[in-house]
Amino acid sequence: MSEFSPSRPARLRRSVLSVPAINRRALDKLSSLDCDAVIFDLEDSVSPEKKAEARENLRAFFAATPLLGRERIIRINALSSNFGADDLALVVELEPDAVLLPKVDEPQDVTGVSDRLAEADAPEDLRIWAMIETPRGILNAAAIAEAGRTAGSRLDCFVVGLNDLRKETGVPPQPGRSYLVPWLMQVVLAVSAYGLEAIDSVFNDFKNAGEFEAECGQGHSMGFAGKMLIHPNQIEAANRHFGPDEAAIAEAEAIISAFAEPGAETLNVVNLGGRMVERLHLVQAERLVHKARLIEQRHGAVVAPRTDA
Repeated sequence: MSEFSPSRPARLRRSVLSVPAINRRALDKLSSLDCDAVIFDLEDSVSPEKKAEARENLRAFFAATPLLGRERIIRINALSSNFGADDLALVVELEPDAVLLPKVDEPQDVTGVSDRLAEADAPEDLRIWAMIETPRGILNAAAIAEAGRTAGSRLDCFVVGLNDLRKETGVPPQPGRSYLVPWLMQVVLAVSAYGLEAIDSVFNDFKNAGEFEAECGQGHSMGFAGKMLIHPNQIEAANRHFGPDEAAIAEAEAIISAFAEPGAETLNVVNLGGRMVERLHLVQAERLVHKARLIEQRHGAVVAPRTDA
């Protein structure tokens, strides 16, 4: 399925800010922030006795605040918990862009929710995001991604959760994430094989700007579409590192122009300034330029260059 299909439109996901649904002050600030997407968290950041209040906060927020141009995702509690069914009912009621499922371990975790959303007549463009944050989730990443591309499935994106994964495996938090890189790349490979996207894990020490910048550069180089954030101070760096720079945009536009030349419509390879460019690069170029235009539309400004190039 094409990335530009109506049910899976291209999205900006450089900066994905997680906000506890119980925190009304944080919710009130969202309209002034430059993040690409917001995860409204009903799970880990909300204590059991506050779950109902958090759901009411989201009802009020969605009624008053459209957050135009930004993706809205609600992270629910596991359906096996005492809160998951009410959370999913709220998702059907509010119709966000996506529902984020915690601790997805196997394909049935996704397909089961797809079936429940279909039974509730939820809009087809209400997508599913999957938290990959357990050893089983990492091991089954490819199978989960494959199942998410079957007819009727709504899977659109993976989010890596390293806090839980570290806890279950005993791998300590270290700069560079050297012992975690193989698992991170396994997730990127899985989503790439099935036309999905992956969001890199949170960086907990939000006051450590240097290490956060380095981790953003690493995540971008790995192939992640963006980064999950826990503080507004992290938005600017994530947007810069995961966004296209001016040189990349110019090259993409040149590739598109080359394939648009008379006679090139039947070619799989064209000569671009002495370099052979394949048609597969045209798809990548169109995707990059489309996202650059989305950034320009929201900001009305030239895209800022990355510093990690």
